[in-house]
Amino acid sequence: MSAQRGGGRFDPDPSLRFSASEIQDLLVAWLALGLAFAIFFAGGGNRAIALLTGSPAAFAIALVVSLLTAGVGFLLHEIGHKVVAVRYGNIAAFRAEYGMLFLAIMSAFLGFIFAAPGAVHHRGRLTERQHGLIALAGPAVNLVLAAVFVPLWLGGLTLGIDLLELLGGRGLAVNLFLAAFNMIPIGALDGRTIVGWSKAVWAGVFLPSVAVTVYVVFVLGVGF
Repeated sequence: MSAQRGGGRFDPDPSLRFSASEIQDLLVAWLALGLAFAIFFAGGGNRAIALLTGSPAAFAIALVVSLLTAGVGFLLHEIGHKVVAVRYGNIAAFRAEYGMLFLAIMSAFLGFIFAAPGAVHHRGRLTERQHGLIALAGPAVNLVLAAVFVPLWLGGLTLGIDLLELLGGRGLAVNLFLAAFNMIPIGALDGRTIVGWSKAVWAGVFLPSVAVTVYVVFVLGVGF
């Protein structure tokens, strides 16, 4: 999930508009990732199928939770890239990778997630700092979303509402993970662009993100 220069099909107007094909790509990616994460959190393909056939309502709830947590986290991550790219006068559009979306669903059936659903492609003149800030926008959105889910999680714990606790905890955990993962400075991930612009900014975001993610997910066991 990264912002990339060039490529893609573009509306020639560098304003914050979404073409029909871009909206379609965003919706398909959102639905595919929601399904993939619902299968993953159910415990893989066999358990997901058993849940679907044994309790369709429970599977529907699991799917909605995944759409509102992992799905929204992904969706707003990509829109964050686009907003900042357009802010700097670039033409920007999200393009889904349909083969990778299929792979995400298939990997979930095997009990793990491999998700590279697509990227925001943009073109236009940019300084290195601007390019770095476009890349940073995605993980920053996920960190903000993680904070938004905290009161939902705490509210569910306090009030004893399991569904609210699940929604808040999973939204917190998934968005922390998305932020930390995308800050890794390798391949097409956002971290590679950010570290190329400013190692200080990269370290200032990446290291706390990893530390909080490890504590929340692996120490407290939130969201999983």
